[in-house]
Amino acid sequence: MDAFLVSTSIVALAEIGDKTQLLAFILAAKFRRPWPIVAGILVATLANHAFAAAVGTWLTTLMGPQTLRWVLGLSFLAMAVWTLIPDKLDADDTRLPRLGVFGATVVAFFLAEMGDKTQVATVALAAQYQALLAVVAGTTLGMMIANVPAVLLGDRIAQRMPVRLVHGVAAAIFAVLGGATLLGAGESFGF
Repeated sequence: MDAFLVSTSIVALAEIGDKTQLLAFILAAKFRRPWPIVAGILVATLANHAFAAAVGTWLTTLMGPQTLRWVLGLSFLAMAVWTLIPDKLDADDTRLPRLGVFGATVVAFFLAEMGDKTQVATVALAAQYQALLAVVAGTTLGMMIANVPAVLLGDRIAQRMPVRLVHGVAAAIFAVLGGATLLGAGESFGF
């Protein structure tokens, strides 16, 4: 349950102001068909985060517990810093394939998530908790919590969101996870 809750909260907070949330705003404005966009975000996120969690779980088989602890701890600290850097959507990200609203959303979101901080966080969380399904479910729910309102409410919420505060909270959570991991939290669980 911890893996699910931590994954959900970290990704929901980290996603505020992220390039994929900006992409959600653009898709909503361009297509004005929210439900195929929401479905596309869900499918793309499930595929992307399942892959990322599988990589995170696989990494635990390659490293000893001490090495893994240091890699994870430093990764979480790096995520804390990365979360404080605002994302901008590149102009190229707005060119969408001609696959319809759902298809365009799946492709655009999957590609936008490649190497994104929430994908990297999914790798680290899966390695930390060794709970692939709970992490994928949590990170996917976090993405949906952040992006569904962006699709449905668009500009009405974008102007009212305290993005810096939300990013600060997410960075603090990543920093606490990193510090706790480096100090040996979770060793009783075999990490």
